[in-house]
Amino acid sequence: MTRIGVVGIPGAWSSERLADAIEKRTGYRRVFDVGELSLDLAAGKVWAGDEEVTALDGLIIKKIGKQYSPEHLERLELLRYVQEKGVPCFSRPERIARMIDRMACTVTLNLHDIPMPPTVITENVDAAVAAVERFGAAVFKPMFSTKARGMQIIEAGAGAREAVEQFQAAGHTVMYLQQKANLPGFDLGVAFLGGEYLATYARVAADGAWNTTFHSGGKYRNHDLEPEIVELARRAQAPFELEFTCVDVAETDDGPVVWEVSAFGCFHGLLDGCGIDAAERYVDYALGRIENA
Repeated sequence: MTRIGVVGIPGAWSSERLADAIEKRTGYRRVFDVGELSLDLAAGKVWAGDEEVTALDGLIIKKIGKQYSPEHLERLELLRYVQEKGVPCFSRPERIARMIDRMACTVTLNLHDIPMPPTVITENVDAAVAAVERFGAAVFKPMFSTKARGMQIIEAGAGAREAVEQFQAAGHTVMYLQQKANLPGFDLGVAFLGGEYLATYARVAADGAWNTTFHSGGKYRNHDLEPEIVELARRAQAPFELEFTCVDVAETDDGPVVWEVSAFGCFHGLLDGCGIDAAERYVDYALGRIENA
């Protein structure tokens, strides 16, 4: 029996769906919360209760917590230890680490000439206010966040400086802000498995919502994507070498831009929007990699 564990959130839909797909193929089923893992350096082993994680045949990393935080980089180091002890991880933890930090993801995209919305990253309030005035309106984003949590729109005008100061005082010493884009009511998730294009779903914003996330009431639908945008998304995800990912793309008045590359991808979007069971596809891919290693 091939034993592939899921690193995720026990009880969460996507984590359990992956575990179901693995059990269907192998007979083994286990969802590990990273918080339950213990690293014994003297023994050279990682444990979850009485089960040795470093003795598994593989791990699929779906979630390392409900919301990103700097502490998650430490969790990924623990998983990197598992990887280095010979357990293949999908995706490799050191690659995921470059994704959950918005700064690292953005810098990589820019250095590979991927078009993004005009972006300013600064600790200087004057520079941030000047950028807001230049953009007209800016979306301020935490360095560690998912599903638009903690994001805030600040508009140019008399209250801009106070709003910027309050955002920084809330714990965002380094401020990340992007010009607010004029969207057609939706943006896109372009999915890749093993670097190969899988499908595209659209996230359609709920009435009155400024963002399109499912968390804010957005809905998924299928979307036929132009080949040039598929190629843009392919170039965006390539430097990160993730096993499974979705590239967030928006079609703006100035052409397509990339918001970010997801560390884990979106199972809901592919299933609800495209009728694709990403969990089953991912498990088939992981089993193929393990069996051919």
